Amino acid sequence: MSAPVIEIRDLHKSFGPLEVLKGVDLAAPRGRVVALIGSSGSGKSTLLRCCNLLEDSQQGEIRFEGEAVRWRGAGAGRHPADRAQVIRIRTNLAMVFQSFNLWAHMTVLQNVMEAPVTVLRQPRAEVEARARALLAKVGIADKADAWPATLSGGQQQRAAIARALCMEPKALLFDEPTSALDPELEQEVVRVIRALAEEGRTMLLVTHDMKLAADLADHVVFLHQGRIEEEGPPAAVFGSPRSERLRQFLSATAG
Repeated sequence: MSAPVIEIRDLHKSFGPLEVLKGVDLAAPRGRVVALIGSSGSGKSTLLRCCNLLEDSQQGEIRFEGEAVRWRGAGAGRHPADRAQVIRIRTNLAMVFQSFNLWAHMTVLQNVMEAPVTVLRQPRAEVEARARALLAKVGIADKADAWPATLSGGQQQRAAIARALCMEPKALLFDEPTSALDPELEQEVVRVIRALAEEGRTMLLVTHDMKLAADLADHVVFLHQGRIEEEGPPAAVFGSPRSERLRQFLSATAG
């Protein structure tokens, strides 16, 4: 059996005196969708950012396809030891942010092409063909030459997903991909994420949308105050939650 694409063990993360993650274990097996749910401040987004090394954790192990991240220092002074390893891992763990993060001075097509051309040094013509195909895949082929500011929020998020896919990553990390959108535009993005899940993509999905988590995830993790309070298949987590805290959370988010 192959190693999980992402595996973390006993992860701790603090911002100054505030301990945000208090010993989290998590695995994202190949081809599986893992949804992270929990109230604001529970550590979901921080966990995602630690996975692809956008944040330095103070303790614990992070593995990418079985390969452990190498560290130097300890505690608050701990940082990745190998810059090339960090770049390689980030390249393979493409992140889609809540706020789109498209470059305003580039067209949609240029946004999607930028990283494969400049980071991976791939041939421009090859990348452009792939980028145009991905824009068609997410339903905005006609927006290739548009500026991000002229797009709706849903279109911008779909462009951000195409940009992530253009790196041909081993896994996709979604950080609240629909929370900045109104319900109609949200459904545009949900359809794209659903199609990616059906393709068997490996995904870590932080979401406030319980229906999305229940429908798409193979495994659901409920974080509470920096710890995993409960986890399991969606049917168990949503259908028969064991912890009182999870029952309260689901009751508050229902409807």
